[in-house]
Amino acid sequence: QQLQASRIIMGRYCSECDEWCSCKEFSRNQWDKGDGYSRCKSCVGGWAQPQQINFQCGECYRQFNSQNELNMHMQVHRPRNVACPICGEQRFRSGANAVQHVESGYCSGCRGQDNARQQIYEYARRQSGMQPFLNGTPMLTYGDNYSSVPDFPYQCRECAKSFRQLSQLLQHQDQKHGRYRSIGY
Repeated sequence: QQLQASRIIMGRYCSECDEWCSCKEFSRNQWDKGDGYSRCKSCVGGWAQPQQINFQCGECYRQFNSQNELNMHMQVHRPRNVACPICGEQRFRSGANAVQHVESGYCSGCRGQDNARQQIYEYARRQSGMQPFLNGTPMLTYGDNYSSVPDFPYQCRECAKSFRQLSQLLQHQDQKHGRYRSIGY
């Protein structure tokens, strides 16, 4: 019983609201960030001050808790005027969506995910505007299996992050750097 009375409660101050919180009030991910960097569950979830909804969509007037949520929502208001670079079907809201259509293997121009990955990479190599986004990583070989597509063939020229799929690079450019049409395929 003496042990229970002298039990120490672990905790720290939330880096956002500056409130002292026990370790149970932090997610594992936030706790692992360390003292001075962790945000409590209330701040991460946006529950701490619900009256501070400052981000409103100018199109439909929905309200959001963060700029990131608003940015993601704004994609639904984009016109569907982007064409697939392989089959030409024009029904996509972004280049990332069009390339995802190809990478999924459902594009009528190149069926199958492996074939699609090869087709997209070859297409990108032929486009002069894509050259700055191609990563110079060496190609890997496994015995007799040789792929002409590197493991991470695409690279963001702003932050040098590498990507396995072109759609991932396009999404990254859109969301992290505000480059909706940065790559002219």
